[in-house]
Amino acid sequence: AKLHELRGRRMARRVEGRAYRWAARSTAFAVLAAGHRPGSSELKVPKVGAAMPATRPSWFKVAAPGGERYREMRESLASLELHTVCDEAACPNVGECWNGGTATIMLLGDTCTRGCQFCNVKTSQSPAAPDEDEPLNAALAISQWGVDYVVLTSVDRDDLPDGGASHFARTVAALKELSPEMVVECLVSDFAGDLEAVALLATSGLQVYAHNLETVRRLTPRVRDPRAGYDQSLRTLAAAKRVNDALLTKSSLMLGLGETHDEIRRAMADLRSADVDVLTLGQYLRPTPHHLSVVDFLSPRDFDHLADIARREFGFAYVAAGPMVRSSYKAGEFYLAHLVQQKHQQQKQHHLAR
Repeated sequence: AKLHELRGRRMARRVEGRAYRWAARSTAFAVLAAGHRPGSSELKVPKVGAAMPATRPSWFKVAAPGGERYREMRESLASLELHTVCDEAACPNVGECWNGGTATIMLLGDTCTRGCQFCNVKTSQSPAAPDEDEPLNAALAISQWGVDYVVLTSVDRDDLPDGGASHFARTVAALKELSPEMVVECLVSDFAGDLEAVALLATSGLQVYAHNLETVRRLTPRVRDPRAGYDQSLRTLAAAKRVNDALLTKSSLMLGLGETHDEIRRAMADLRSADVDVLTLGQYLRPTPHHLSVVDFLSPRDFDHLADIARREFGFAYVAAGPMVRSSYKAGEFYLAHLVQQKHQQQKQHHLAR
């Protein structure tokens, strides 16, 4: 009996020890996920010139771009003098996306009127006037590439009366005339809060309306240009869905800038309140030493955890999350194309029922 009692005590101590170690690990993970340094309640903020994390994790590796489709698209872009965000923002996924059948074209030139602290695109308050032939040239090029999903994006053009919305709408119309079955996503600015410009584009024939929230509310003034705004971004996303409920709406958050776990959840809730369907989550990577330093590197497991929260707790229709995921990354687009078709069928049934 005494031997049995002794064994029982030893087993209890082992279980208690394991529980303590697990609780300690869980607490440490919660502290890190919340964006706090152990032993400190101070919130982190990103700064230009601040020290970077000591080591860059091993998972930031991609194959060098290449392949037949990649070369064809590169030659076509050069001949028509078109720009891509893949090149201008030095995206690491360019080879994977182009070879996988996704093109991301940047309209309205390569010079932005805003100066966000994370972005590597060149800036000017007086960029060159838009090329009036670009909508047709872009549509012709894209229709010849054999891609089934295209992302049209642009720099911010606060110098234009409608922020470039009519330029986008003309490009979408030309694309749909040449390739009616192609799924078109427009990843656009906030149009300086001009909801008429939002409505013009949202009703132009595209299927996915995307605008990036970029970061959590607290960090928005540090990360984005002063002319951008957290609530302004949410209003444009809500307005797009309001004027065209057949749209899928999409947004993105960069992580690793010092945001807390609770702030990420709050941003997810705010996006769902604006009826946003699709969310992408990716790691912020500093493009040059003149941009904001990385505060934290999140692991693939961290991204999986956040994606699970976004799906299960907040009800996003689709989430693409990972260290190398970017807002126009190809990861979700096969699924997005399916969602677009599904929503189109629902709209047809709804109209027939009426």
